[in-house]
Amino acid sequence: MIVELLRYTNEPEKTCAVAGRLCYSSVGIEELKEKLTQEKIEDILTRIIKSGHMSVLEHASFTFGVEGVSRALLAQLTRHRIASFSVQSQRYVRFDKKTPDFVIPPKIAKDENLLNQYNEFLKISQDYYNKFLAAGIPAEDARYVLPNASSTKIVMTMNARELRHFFELRCCNRAQWEIRNMACQMLKLAKQAAPVLFADAGPNCLRGGCTEDKPCGSPWKK
Repeated sequence: MIVELLRYTNEPEKTCAVAGRLCYSSVGIEELKEKLTQEKIEDILTRIIKSGHMSVLEHASFTFGVEGVSRALLAQLTRHRIASFSVQSQRYVRFDKKTPDFVIPPKIAKDENLLNQYNEFLKISQDYYNKFLAAGIPAEDARYVLPNASSTKIVMTMNARELRHFFELRCCNRAQWEIRNMACQMLKLAKQAAPVLFADAGPNCLRGGCTEDKPCGSPWKK
């Protein structure tokens, strides 16, 4: 899996702080920008996040590029509706190369017998896909035999508010392993780009307590 932060709003924390301060100020935007020191920006954002007034965070957006994740992950990811997704198409891209990319769950990879069965199934699936293409079946129809394990590539954009919500759900130990791995890599990159916006981002156990029906028993530490 490869996760890369491709682009984000210029000065994301200052942008959000200006928006938050503007709501309670009579001066113009340029004057606000000049008065906002880094210390003031941190103070404003910390108070905004603590108070739960998260709409201000929607002014900063972050675009990630992801490779080597499964279609099973994609089905979970697109449930996050306040986001934009561009996904490698199985209609227009032919996956008929000799060594196609599939994601192997770690628990299957640990068991040699199960891994052999898993790889055998993937090979059968790929063989049928190639046969259908060779018979003139279009890729958009041949793809029906490809499994959820099929690897894909994604470019996605979320604003800071939705990202915090995404990290809350998907960095949790109760989340499925693959999307949790991706979310944790995204969180690390987001923290580097905007450390104040994402200072306390992550699962709910970081901020006082688990909200899951069945807690994992291994809460995150700050």
